[in-house]
Amino acid sequence: MNANTIFKILALANALIAVHSPARAVDSGSLELASGNKTHIVRFGAQWKWDRQWLRFNDAHLGGYWDLTLSKWRGDRFRNVDDSTQRIIDIGLTPVFRFQRDDLQGPYVEAGIGAHYLSRHYDNNGKRLSTNFQFGDHLGIGYVFPNKLDVGLKVQHFSNGGIKEPNNGVNLAVVRVSYAF
Repeated sequence: MNANTIFKILALANALIAVHSPARAVDSGSLELASGNKTHIVRFGAQWKWDRQWLRFNDAHLGGYWDLTLSKWRGDRFRNVDDSTQRIIDIGLTPVFRFQRDDLQGPYVEAGIGAHYLSRHYDNNGKRLSTNFQFGDHLGIGYVFPNKLDVGLKVQHFSNGGIKEPNNGVNLAVVRVSYAF
């Protein structure tokens, strides 16, 4: 099975999930800054919350949202050469599960895994990803203030899931700020 086939399957699966996960229109926007493996990323996103709640427990629940992102990557050691730069554009769609209070304020934990399309193959600081299609998964924590400002930290990993070698994977530390409309 090639990367194109897998991408189409994931797109179809995401569409089916969306049909069964009612959501409103875009209800927040985000800015993320990420760094790892001599790579720096600026990411803009639009999110929309799901209208579903699971695992209700003491005024908290498991909910979630869709995260549609556009990123610009800058690798500062392209092909493992000092002072050589690689630039990549990334488009991603990620379903994110978040355990949070029912009033959607205060602390939260979240996890997500989504599909990303990179404009070129990543080759930076000795790490290579041999396909444009990548899975991006993350674990995060954060806090939503009463004014709807959401500040979070997450660890993110990109990999093609073994579709094609080399697939060294890339790990990033991410700071996220978002605001709900």
